[in-house]
Amino acid sequence: MTDGLGLESAYGESLGRIKGQGGARAGLGMAALMWITHSERPLKIVEMCHALAVEIGSPNLNDDDVPSIGTLLTCCQGLVVVDKEVSTVRLIHFTLQEYLQTHPESFGTTHSTIAETCLSYLNSQQVRALSASPSSDLQGTPFLEYSSLYWGAHAKKDLSDCVKLLALKLFDDYNHHISIRTLLEHKGYSNTIDLDRLPLFSGLHCASLFGIVEIVIGLLEVEGCDINQRDCVDNTPLVWAALSGHERVVRILLNQGDVGPDKPGLHDQTPLLCAALRGHEGVVKMLLEQGEVNPDKPDSKGRTPLLYATWKGHVEVVKILLERGEVNPERPDNDGRTPLRCAALNGHVEVVKVLLKRGEVNPDKPDNDGRTPLRCTAWNGHVEVVKILLERGEVDPDKPDNIGRTPLWCAALRGHAEVVKMLLERDEVNPEKPHNDGRTPLWCASWNGHVEVMKILLERGEVDPDKPDNNGRTPLWCAALRGHAEVVKILLERDEVNPEKPHNDGRTPLWCAAFNWDVEVAKMLLERDEVNPDQSDNDGQTPLLCAALNWDVEVAKTLLQQDEVNPDKPDGPPV
Repeated sequence: MTDGLGLESAYGESLGRIKGQGGARAGLGMAALMWITHSERPLKIVEMCHALAVEIGSPNLNDDDVPSIGTLLTCCQGLVVVDKEVSTVRLIHFTLQEYLQTHPESFGTTHSTIAETCLSYLNSQQVRALSASPSSDLQGTPFLEYSSLYWGAHAKKDLSDCVKLLALKLFDDYNHHISIRTLLEHKGYSNTIDLDRLPLFSGLHCASLFGIVEIVIGLLEVEGCDINQRDCVDNTPLVWAALSGHERVVRILLNQGDVGPDKPGLHDQTPLLCAALRGHEGVVKMLLEQGEVNPDKPDSKGRTPLLYATWKGHVEVVKILLERGEVNPERPDNDGRTPLRCAALNGHVEVVKVLLKRGEVNPDKPDNDGRTPLRCTAWNGHVEVVKILLERGEVDPDKPDNIGRTPLWCAALRGHAEVVKMLLERDEVNPEKPHNDGRTPLWCASWNGHVEVMKILLERGEVDPDKPDNNGRTPLWCAALRGHAEVVKILLERDEVNPEKPHNDGRTPLWCAAFNWDVEVAKMLLERDEVNPDQSDNDGQTPLLCAALNWDVEVAKTLLQQDEVNPDKPDGPPV
């Protein structure tokens, strides 16, 4: 097996040994292999053991039937092991997973069996007795989360008659079932669930979310079914189907004469907006075929389907939406963020190219905070997008936002050396232009220890390597405080840099090194004759006192080796 030879035969014989145990042990071993191979996520040990104890169709859970992990491992004849780091059970080797997936006959109707098990668990009296409120004690139901989140995924893959019956039984009394809260919290709606709203979450909402076509059809045939009903998070069945990209379910719902294809859900997000957000091209096309759908309708934050598609980089959805005359490619959200600004921020090159082909798109339009597309993409270091925008004559490469952050400033702060180089090639870019607090691009690079960016900036004659911000903090002071030894070394090689220059509170770079427990930086600074090792700050604290207060033995020893240091010098005025 270690040579990769004869695995099929070895695994076949191992399965034969498991089945040869006969009775309950054989069933337990094969069931465990089935769950591990086909579960939607790795199962915790306790989840696996409780899943194997479920009797399909039984109204009760019997804790006496829960096998121990030792029994389970024995029944699996060495093919299953425990991953102690994450408390899950897994197969002994990835090749066994491949073998079992290519031999589905080993388990029979895998996904329907798993769905039936999950639904039986959810339909049990013990689970139904639990309250949907957040205060419910779930310690005794360890298989609840997996059952709630994934029964539908397994049912969608293989929908047996038994699964249908168990699902409909679950939906019969679904309004306050604990699985609803578990499912919606997993989907990110924990802060928006309204437990007092009925229906809390109907069967049609659930089947639409999972995309189980046959169950959706069955529920729509029930008298009194409200196809436009909003659930406890304000979503309609169509919104859930659009969010999840279930094209067949979307088509079925749209074919119902009384459906509202543009009826919004949570935060006024329409089905089209939800589909655009997730990049479901087929659903977007279907919804746009509906005459009542407004393709440019924003949500409560002013974000349109196009803006969401550009934010996520769904280029095909962007193209589809831009074909509609009603869609404004420049429409900003409530914060002034345009589709181009969103695409640039996230580095979606192809989307940026598509938008810039539109004549009405302003490539330099800022949002409400003054952040242009170039400033945004420079912040995240998207070299290709920066290059595209710099080729546009309308783009000001040195335009600051409302607090003075230019594209160069942002790139320097974040350490994007390639972007810094590109921006410095432009004559309009001022390499010394500070932020409103006086922090220059070099200051930013020093603060974060971006050595390569510092070297690039220091090659420019206009850059003052000792320029302080509004609080008097120089690049050297920042590097000393933050412990960037390589930056300190580079700056100390510059004649213009004053190694003793304090900030507004009188704290020198050496004081900062002492405060930061940085003996390496302290030694570099003490090599300079200009540095006074006993210089007090405005509160009278010397570097030695600072080191003593911080229990910094190494820095204290280094300072005490200096003749100028008074080891008994007090801080502040005498009391």
